[in-house]
Amino acid sequence: MADGSFNKTVESILTEFKPESAYFLEEHGLRTGFIFLEVKDPSQIPGIAEPWFLAFNAHVEFHPAMTIDDLKKAAPGIERAIKNHHRKERQAA
Repeated sequence: MADGSFNKTVESILTEFKPESAYFLEEHGLRTGFIFLEVKDPSQIPGIAEPWFLAFNAHVEFHPAMTIDDLKKAAPGIERAIKNHHRKERQAA
């Protein structure tokens, strides 16, 4: 921040990955960015995270999200998990 390179560096990284949106805020006393972009394959994650590590020694987290269409496709797996692993609540004696 002090040398004026912060905005230029952030803009450069965002231009490279073309996120759907990006928001910057304070969270728990730390500079924070929420950046929304499509990651088609997990092998992309290191290349997305590394610029932030190198430029800012940043802490980076990924939180995959689904669209409603993705959730619909997941329904058979959810139903299978319920069938195979759901435990009924124990009745109080």
